[in-house]
Amino acid sequence: MEEELKKKLAKDPNGLMTYEYIANNIERIDSILPELVDNIISVDRTGQFITSTARYLNAINAEKYASAIDTLIKAAISRDREHMYLADLISGIWGEDYRERADELCKSDDNFRRIYKRLYPTSII
Repeated sequence: MEEELKKKLAKDPNGLMTYEYIANNIERIDSILPELVDNIISVDRTGQFITSTARYLNAINAEKYASAIDTLIKAAISRDREHMYLADLISGIWGEDYRERADELCKSDDNFRRIYKRLYPTSII
């Protein structure tokens, strides 16, 4: 990542600038995406823009951005202590019907299982 961009995004107060940079430059960011992900994780204290970025990359190309999405989901799980964004994340990544497939998804995807347990702590799954 160029030093000027790095300095600019280091001043990002909450992750919005980094999210907007990713969204507005999606066709040119492949080589610097890991650095952008690191930056958004370092500046977003609540998980709001971490979650939005994971959902956005998933919608654009889940397979291509799988590694970045996985990193972002793990960060969102740890940052969103109030569970304000996890419900949007779980439905955005695994689909609106995730509850019907929860048993299967818990067995096959650790990130899903971790989010599901946070959202539904009394669930038998």
